[in-house]
Amino acid sequence: MPPKNICMLTIDIKESDRQLLKEARYNEPHPRVMRKMDALHLKGFGLENDLICDIIGVCDNTLRGYYKQYLEGGVEKLKEVNFYRPSSELNDFSGQFEDYFIKNPPTSILQAAATIEKLTGIKRSETQVRKFLKSLNFRFIKSCPVPAKALDESKKKSGESFWKKSLNPD
Repeated sequence: MPPKNICMLTIDIKESDRQLLKEARYNEPHPRVMRKMDALHLKGFGLENDLICDIIGVCDNTLRGYYKQYLEGGVEKLKEVNFYRPSSELNDFSGQFEDYFIKNPPTSILQAAATIEKLTGIKRSETQVRKFLKSLNFRFIKSCPVPAKALDESKKKSGESFWKKSLNPD
């Protein structure tokens, strides 16, 4: 296996941090933080980066990220866990949509998507609109629970389906 190419960062683990890393690599509540601590603990013993990558089970870019975090803020910076959690632009209009859809329940996702686009100018796919409506505790309700054999053509056409705000979120 060819050696991995990790950008040469000079990492000098302080003696005071070595004891913290030794304890934190097993005592931190989050497993990702434990892995970061373990990587820096091994680096403190002078192991090669490719060997640390193999032992910890991370790629060289991830290990480089750990080193950069340590250089920026020490052990405390390594304890941070930041997950990327994007938020929808539609969340800014959620109160407006709730009021509008309670008064005018859409009969389909396509209609809801068209209404959202008309009100905000933001175009979203059916899947995104469905997920957004569910996040507002709306659920699809079929208003005709009569079996199909009992319905004649006029009753089948009059039965509506619509999205309605759920009082009890699942």
